[in-house]
Amino acid sequence: MPTDAPGSFDRFLAIDWSGARGARHPGIAIAEALPGDGPPTLLPPPDRRGWSRPEVLELLSGLSGRWLAGFDFSFAPPFAARGAYLPGTEAPDTGPAFWAWLDAQCPCPDLSAHGFLEGKGRRHMWTGAADGRKADYLHFRVCEQRFNAAGGGKPSTVFDLVGAAQVGKASFSGMRLLNRLRAHAAIWPFEPPAPGRPLVVEIYTRLFLREAGGSGRKLRDRAALDRALEALGSRPWAGSAPLSDHATDALVAAAGLRRLAGERVRWAPPGLTEAVALTEGWTFGIL
Repeated sequence: MPTDAPGSFDRFLAIDWSGARGARHPGIAIAEALPGDGPPTLLPPPDRRGWSRPEVLELLSGLSGRWLAGFDFSFAPPFAARGAYLPGTEAPDTGPAFWAWLDAQCPCPDLSAHGFLEGKGRRHMWTGAADGRKADYLHFRVCEQRFNAAGGGKPSTVFDLVGAAQVGKASFSGMRLLNRLRAHAAIWPFEPPAPGRPLVVEIYTRLFLREAGGSGRKLRDRAALDRALEALGSRPWAGSAPLSDHATDALVAAAGLRRLAGERVRWAPPGLTEAVALTEGWTFGIL
């Protein structure tokens, strides 16, 4: 389990992810910040219809240098609360093994997780009143409980698949990505940082917005975006195109990653035990 900041990076990338059906997704946005205080930039998708999930994997797999990338999905289901990811199944009991097991359940080439969510994972997911009481599905990870206790807001669970705010579909599809990205980068905190090796972390945009002095709510205009960037040590955004919530989330997160990556305490937060690091992981920046 890492206890020190992992050193310098050549670039910082933040990816606003999507687990929706389909090949291309307007909801995927990628922002990049370089060392220093320059404004983050948006990386244009290869197609005007948006990024595909395999294209994100291809982009990161081909990047040179040592980069730090943050994804806004849960890197593992809750484990500590029940002593298993999916009680009653043959699912493994560490994050990397679970990613590989999950990936094998999903035949979809677009890196969606619907094969799992509609197959072996179905009985663990809440999709509406027909599944029973929603409260019976509300299991949370240690880092989510900690963020909530500190006033961070009500967390979501990967087992709730209902509504625009649900994180389950994105998280399980993202775990498929992690399984394939491991060949090119270490996945923190499941794997320790290594000199010269790229690193991937889980992020939560609301945390960066709070670090910027805001309420954690979405940014709705250019002025609010520039205020958040300034608070995170960044010059204002240099673009001029209209921005979606996904784009502003990614821009702020890229600047936030750059700002917090050098703080040792962010890599060794209280509550991140070895057992938690291997099973549930941690959202980078939560203390």
